[in-house]
Amino acid sequence: MPKTKTKIKQPNFNPEILVFCCNWCSYAGADLAGVSRFQYPPNMRIVRVMCSGRVDPAFIIKALKDGADGVLITGCHIGDCHYISGNEYARERFGRLHDIIIKQLGIDEKRVRLEWVSASEGKRFAELITEFTNQIKELGPLKIL
Repeated sequence: MPKTKTKIKQPNFNPEILVFCCNWCSYAGADLAGVSRFQYPPNMRIVRVMCSGRVDPAFIIKALKDGADGVLITGCHIGDCHYISGNEYARERFGRLHDIIIKQLGIDEKRVRLEWVSASEGKRFAELITEFTNQIKELGPLKIL
């Protein structure tokens, strides 16, 4: 089993964050944040998926193994999914990911997060990215041994 080690905090550390955004709500919320010129850290990369339920736990583990310091999954609010229950499926998968994979790999569970963001919540998206980035900065770089 791979073990993880967090390095000592670096003053100029800029974490690499991967954000999975559902096409219908959270990606539109990210777009609204940009169009509205809400300020948030630029060190994230967005992967647009049709539904948060499409994000396989293997994608998250691969992202962490390939150098991401944190992974954020965003989707429609519960009850608003364009695919009826895709976000409920995402929530179930995320629970299993935390209970089994993250704990077994020894990765701090704060490095992977699931949040709901609607298309009209551009400000919330910017605040969420800022908060998550600061949280990952506090944890320091992720090093998987």
